[in-house]
Amino acid sequence: IVLKLSGEALAEKSGFGLDTDVLHQVATELYETKQELGVDIAVVVGGGNFWRGLKGAGQGMDQAQADYMGMLATVMNGLAFQDALERVGQQSRVMSAVEMPKVAEPYIRRRAERHMEKGRVVIFGAVAGLPYFSTDTVAAQRALEIRADVVLVAKNGVDGVYNADPRHDAEAERLDHVTYQDALVRGLKVVDSTAFSLCMDNSMDMRVFGMEPAGNVTRALLGEPIGTLVTA
Repeated sequence: IVLKLSGEALAEKSGFGLDTDVLHQVATELYETKQELGVDIAVVVGGGNFWRGLKGAGQGMDQAQADYMGMLATVMNGLAFQDALERVGQQSRVMSAVEMPKVAEPYIRRRAERHMEKGRVVIFGAVAGLPYFSTDTVAAQRALEIRADVVLVAKNGVDGVYNADPRHDAEAERLDHVTYQDALVRGLKVVDSTAFSLCMDNSMDMRVFGMEPAGNVTRALLGEPIGTLVTA
């Protein structure tokens, strides 16, 4: 399983920084579910609680420069989540697509697979090491590389894919199931369109769900029908 965690979902109530209680909660849910199911789990963490490349670009920054800053934010979150996992007894490794050997291993696909075979949770940081890629897209890409069975995308402030933006349309309805083709045609953008396309072309299922309430990560990992299932 590849689990994508929103950076904002790990933030304090102000929307910035890290909430150690949330980190502990998610780490505990992941650890206990992994022990119960015996599955291999990899994690992709966003960086929006520290920096968003699109926001920087929107303020006049060079897009590539802003994206590289975002990559560093994802590594910060990855290190924090590694610490939370190991505090509850789950061995883990942070692998970065941008080389920084003092704090993380370089991303090598076969090494990542070997870590998971040994029972470790692998945390992928620094996106793809390339600008213009979102963490949603990299979650899909890494899932395909390591031959995952499903991508689980935990979002902050939204609990699935809707037929309209629920923050601006009071009549928006959550979809229990949607195809990638339908989501792309209708412009349903809760997940990056490139991530949808990658999964569609390779028949990889994706479940989009909300981080709240507590226990949702466990429910998603157990395969319960929460949020929205997106399939080819």
